[in-house]
Amino acid sequence: MRNTARRAATLGLTATAVCGPLAGASLASPATAPASLHAPSALVLTVGRGESAATTAPLRAVTLTCAPTASGSHPAPAAACAELRAAHGDPGALSADEPVTCTREYAPVVVTVDGVWQGRRLSYERTFANECVKNAGSTSVFTF
Repeated sequence: MRNTARRAATLGLTATAVCGPLAGASLASPATAPASLHAPSALVLTVGRGESAATTAPLRAVTLTCAPTASGSHPAPAAACAELRAAHGDPGALSADEPVTCTREYAPVVVTVDGVWQGRRLSYERTFANECVKNAGSTSVFTF
């Protein structure tokens, strides 16, 4: 009889320990629910002078988080995120809305984008002929 009571008590405590947290999760309030069901989009963008990121130290670096909300140290996170969404997360597909005339000066500027876009790993590097050409390549993503 004693073993039966001990087994019942052990079973009850085990069930409470295992199922208690699960029951609490189902009763979670909206304030403790996840902020978003979107895959994360968080990037680090850098810019440096030179022809390759491998041989150039970055002059500036910013962070850009686009999901669940636009934020980061980028000067215009909302505009940069909207521009990347329009390009389906492909920095190589970015283009300025209006044509820009730049000098033919060769002072190479390299930009990199590393991080996660909608849950997928993203790594991008591009060398522009000069700062003007870099800024003409997008409206806001590379202007920091």
